[in-house]
Amino acid sequence: MTAPLARVPCTIVTGFLGAGKTTLIRHVLANAQGRRLAVIVNEFGDVGIDGEILKGCGNAACPEDNIVELANGCLCCTVADEFLPALDAILAKQGVEHIVIETSGLALPKPLVQAFHWPAIKSRVTVDGVVVVVDGAALADGRVAQDLDALKRQRAADTALEHDDPVEEVFEDQIACADLVVLNKRDLLDAAGINRAMATIAGALPRNVKVITVTDGKVDETLLLGLGVGTEADIENRRTRHDAEAEHDHDDFDSFVVALGEIADPSILTARVAALAENFDVLRVKGFAAVTDKPLRLLVQAVGPRVTHQYDRPWAASEMRAGRLVVIGLKGLDRAAVTQALVG
Repeated sequence: MTAPLARVPCTIVTGFLGAGKTTLIRHVLANAQGRRLAVIVNEFGDVGIDGEILKGCGNAACPEDNIVELANGCLCCTVADEFLPALDAILAKQGVEHIVIETSGLALPKPLVQAFHWPAIKSRVTVDGVVVVVDGAALADGRVAQDLDALKRQRAADTALEHDDPVEEVFEDQIACADLVVLNKRDLLDAAGINRAMATIAGALPRNVKVITVTDGKVDETLLLGLGVGTEADIENRRTRHDAEAEHDHDDFDSFVVALGEIADPSILTARVAALAENFDVLRVKGFAAVTDKPLRLLVQAVGPRVTHQYDRPWAASEMRAGRLVVIGLKGLDRAAVTQALVG
């Protein structure tokens, strides 16, 4: 009798906008220790910035064609249309040992995990674990993201929206499904701040789940991959706010892309990015820029007024030296004004 083929383990990495999911996965790819990985990236927006960041690792353990980008729609809402074809494409490749899914910052993990019960999936893959990445600095300040004041004001004024505070609900639903919580941005916290952030996480956790604190998403891949939970077998016991809802939407958020020509001074660009959170209802900015006379691509990421930038890899000979930034903010964001503020 032929033994059944082992199912491929799949790690779901979720967390709110700007928590550091892509940075964490990039670190895992760069330190894969030869394990053959594949990644599905589900972004909020129409341009694959997160996929490009991950492809910049250049690690043979996860070649570029093993990174599949889903840039239209929230994966928890479009499992059948988006996830199944992407999974089929990955499983058709030879030698994939582990799959990592990065959800959008607004995704709910439970519908995605439930999809692993589907006949087309359950015999081939299993959920190794759900990893929730949280912004430690924001939690220490009493928020789940850097700037919620503008979001709360708009929600209070809009009586047509179903939930009083959807961002808090998304955070709680993500935590409810966690097998591991990664408290990121530890370097921005003192001891008291860590205690406040940990207390917030503990208050949201419905059961005993391990929480680890890290800086720049640097988690040992042996802690992140190989949890062996089989989360799909227990997912119905993980109660969330949206269990009774037939569907949900994220119409209170918007995203668009700003094209950039070559820049002369990265500090000018980062100052403009930081100012967006103060002058507009912008939650997140991420993307690339080309710096004059620099052979390396400049990676730019921002959560509210906190901006980081670094040179991540050389521009390929076939690439146009042009930048692009994805801006994520509240619905109704003045795109023209934001674009003008970035390009000057």
